[in-house]
Amino acid sequence: MVTCEELRHRLARAPRAPRRALGADEGWLYGDEAGPAALGGAMARRTPAAVLVGVVDRPRGPAVLLTQRTDHLRDHAGQISFPGGRIEPGDASPAAAALREAEEEIGLEAGRVEVLGELAPYDTVTGFRIHPVVGWIEPPFALRLDRFEVADAFEVPLQFVLEPHNQRRHSYRRGTLTRGYYVLPYEGRFIWGATAGILVNFSSLLRA
Repeated sequence: MVTCEELRHRLARAPRAPRRALGADEGWLYGDEAGPAALGGAMARRTPAAVLVGVVDRPRGPAVLLTQRTDHLRDHAGQISFPGGRIEPGDASPAAAALREAEEEIGLEAGRVEVLGELAPYDTVTGFRIHPVVGWIEPPFALRLDRFEVADAFEVPLQFVLEPHNQRRHSYRRGTLTRGYYVLPYEGRFIWGATAGILVNFSSLLRA
């Protein structure tokens, strides 16, 4: 079972940036799998964002805290995501942004989260550079959802995320471009896109 200290130790060894332009260290994803043309190149200007990869300490094993966005939002409506959003000028760090967004979106108080480290940034075809911030959450805690943005908050057992057979490969073709991506189907929910990519990276880190 993964512990807080083991997770902190592994995060200290996590890749921080790609060693090749839009490339990947073996087993590590640095962005949506749509190719350099779609991503705009490694040096493309991107909007910085941060998400909280919250690991909840549960008796049966740690679980990852996720949200489902409401259906009426302009961007990523209905999708599964981590709590998070754009890094604002007043945010001292990606961790500060992730904690602020988590409190705004789901009412998770920053004082309930012990920040353990970060995964490498993850670039999306929608123009964001996401900084995944990993935090340890000790129960009990109460959530208060912003019902405009968040339809639901739920937990996925970390053991489910770690199982390779739960990390399924899908792809689609648009014109001459074929995009590959990961999907983690969990209890009727469809976890994909950047959220799935970050979870796959997190899994690679913990299985190493």
